[in-house]
Amino acid sequence: MIGEESRTLWERAQAAIAGGVNSPARSFRPMGGDAPLFIRSAAGGRFIDADGRSYIEFLAAFGPNVIGHGHPKVLKALAAQLGEGLLFGAPCRGEVELAERLCAAIPEMEQVRLVSSGTEAVMSAIRLARAATGRRVVVKFDGNYHGHTDTVLVRTGSGAATAGGGHDSEGVPDGVRQDVRSLPFNDLGALEELVRREGDDLAAVLIEPISGNMGVVVPQPGYLEGVSRLARSCGALVIDDEIIVGFRLRYGIIGPTLGLSPDIVCLGKAIGGGLALGAYGARRDLMRRIAPLGPMFQAGTLAGNPLSVAAALASLDVLAAPGVYETLEAQGSRLAAGVLTAGLRHGQRVSLQRVGSMFTLFFRPSPPRDYHEAQAHDGAAFRAFFWEMLRRGVYLAPSPYEAWFVTLGHTGEEILAAIAAAEESFAALDAQAHEA
Repeated sequence: MIGEESRTLWERAQAAIAGGVNSPARSFRPMGGDAPLFIRSAAGGRFIDADGRSYIEFLAAFGPNVIGHGHPKVLKALAAQLGEGLLFGAPCRGEVELAERLCAAIPEMEQVRLVSSGTEAVMSAIRLARAATGRRVVVKFDGNYHGHTDTVLVRTGSGAATAGGGHDSEGVPDGVRQDVRSLPFNDLGALEELVRREGDDLAAVLIEPISGNMGVVVPQPGYLEGVSRLARSCGALVIDDEIIVGFRLRYGIIGPTLGLSPDIVCLGKAIGGGLALGAYGARRDLMRRIAPLGPMFQAGTLAGNPLSVAAALASLDVLAAPGVYETLEAQGSRLAAGVLTAGLRHGQRVSLQRVGSMFTLFFRPSPPRDYHEAQAHDGAAFRAFFWEMLRRGVYLAPSPYEAWFVTLGHTGEEILAAIAAAEESFAALDAQAHEA
């Protein structure tokens, strides 16, 4: 199943790259594989691997690819910018236009700072919250993933749980851990108790309004309103991490629609149009604390670079068109319903949780409400399903904790083909179970 050229590249990668991959999320090792597929090219909703095989893919680069690979508007924008220059290290028109576009789409962001990744956006937002409050403790939630800076690698989600086999990362100093409190998601009582004990020390409550890294897990009714209320009651700021869901589920952010009242918003992935880009923003009075106006330092040579902002502006043009999110909703609903129906028809203990164009198929009887429940799944069944789908030309994230992402690049025929592949894959699992 893993072709000769991918295996050759894997041998070279293991010699030159730590672990053979530049992100552990790309490894097939958790799936029991000895080598991953290496991708040569992509178009629309498909991958072509190093051996020339084609796959319908629902990885979508772990979320940022909303409009499909190689969208002509993005390619045209990048080609135009290539002729003008790649990196200036000085201001350019595009970054001003993108900042204006983001602030117009998100009322909670009166001003924004562009950075190079979602990880950098969250890191900077935490620093801003600490600078604004003069406090040190940050609250996060088990299973939410906010990048790989020290502060947020405490009881994190998919990355550590899949590749590392644990909740945290080695190398995070005890002093950092002492300033982080990680609580169960969807448990308002736990946050209320923490505010009662340590409210005067809390700088920020950091949350994904919809979790995408313990699988897709949604907030219970009233939960996000309660998070906002409790944070306000003790003077802590609310940081809304929409690295995955911002501009994927609607044009703008989803948190306020679900009841969250953010002070600081973090963006990434989808706004970059496929290139490295992140952003964080807040009210004008908070953003004035950032250098050169204020004493909180944050900088980046690649921040707002011309290529990334050109791709971002073109991508946002596509997403702003009428009917885009209705199309994504319809395609996501169709695929999710087909996959779940196939699994249940073949006697699999599966459930599914979907929001718009993203969903997770859980190998457990009901969708989880928190990280503890998300971990109670049939990992062996998921691994078997992963390989059966790959064998039938459907590429999924090599982790049970990730989402399937539908893009504008997926055709109706590809959605039907993926459902048919799921039907065959579940039938194969059923047959294997009866043979055992």
